[in-house]
Formats: sequence, C-alpha cells, structure tokens
Amino acid sequence: MKKFEDLAEWSPKKMRTLRNNLNNRLESYKTSGDNAKPLQTSHALYGLSAESCQELLIKVTRLLKNQKTK
Repeated sequence: MKKFEDLAEWSPKKMRTLRNNLNNRLESYKTSGDNAKPLQTSHALYGLSAESCQELLIKVTRLLKNQKTK
C-alpha cells in the first residue's frame, strides 16, 4: 500500500476514481470470494486483499468527505 501513502495530495477526481475501483473490487471479492478475477500487474489495486481494499476505501471516503467540507 506504499503507492497510496500520499492520498491527501490526490485530486478529488482521482480519489473518486479510486473509490469506484475499490467498490468494484470489493463487490468482486463478495460475489466470487478468493476466485475473484486477478488484476493485471499494472492495475493500481493489484495485490491488495479484500481487507486491504476495505481499509483503503475507508481512508479514501474519509478524505473525500474532508475535502468536501473545506
């Protein structure tokens, strides 16, 4: 998750895209479990487990709400 350490510096558009990707990935894990479609190595979420995706989604959602209130 090193590539997501600077989330606070991301643009709102990029954060929303990441949020949507995380929601889609979590839905894939939910419907297929461990048999979820593997991502390409170039994908931003490559190598993240369902738990890691959920944690990252919480961070992204929190940051987006904070950006909205500013």
